[in-house]
Amino acid sequence: MRLSYLATYPIKSCYRVEAGIAEVEPWGLAGDRRWIVVDETAKLITQRELPALGRVRPRYNDRGLVLEAEGAAPIEVPYPSAETTDIRHFHQWIAATSAGDVANHWVSQVIGRPARLFHLDDPTRRAVDAGYGTPDDRVSFADGFPLLLANESSLHAVNDWLVEDGDEPITMTRFRPNVVVSGAPAWAEDDWIGRRIVIGDVAFRVPKSCDRCVLTTIDPETGEKGKQPLRILAKHRRFPGGLMFGANLIPDVRGKIAVGDEVTVA
Repeated sequence: MRLSYLATYPIKSCYRVEAGIAEVEPWGLAGDRRWIVVDETAKLITQRELPALGRVRPRYNDRGLVLEAEGAAPIEVPYPSAETTDIRHFHQWIAATSAGDVANHWVSQVIGRPARLFHLDDPTRRAVDAGYGTPDDRVSFADGFPLLLANESSLHAVNDWLVEDGDEPITMTRFRPNVVVSGAPAWAEDDWIGRRIVIGDVAFRVPKSCDRCVLTTIDPETGEKGKQPLRILAKHRRFPGGLMFGANLIPDVRGKIAVGDEVTVA
């Protein structure tokens, strides 16, 4: 097995940044989901309710973020240094730092509603679900775990089902993984739960499969929303915990991983 794909999402629920190499930190890949967009009540906004967030294309530079979107002039957003404010990430309140009025105005104009951009200056503030991690495990603004793994062969199986049902195949980017593995049989990741995998020299725990939400029905390139792949997952991959595709990862150590690295199961 090999690592075939790497991606981070600097701003939660916005466009991805693909890479050939990435730094693994205890709370996820470096820079992944360290920024968040909230509404006027400080509540998280995601593509689940606002697909227009996918128009925002962030990338890092030495000072912070550069934000780009079709039809808008790009802006630079330096790492903020203001006092923290509590913002709501699903059911949790987390201290984060405002990116400031210029960034807030730009994001609001692009997505078409009032919004504010915040930075998680200290990624040690948020713990992983105690039922699946240790007291020291931490996660950034990702839904619940530091990384998400997907399996190329499992996507091929999903696409075979879609074609059989008369639907179009989908791309892996629908599932927003951080790491993708090639060379494993379809659904091999189901057998990795509760074990460890090693990518290059970096070991990860595999605490649980990933239950999928309506975000997978949004085409990340166009913002168009449909009914797949949730409909086909409901037919073939329904489990007590939800509609499963992929697996969550928790790093055991810091290190670097790169596309082409060997992947082994401990």
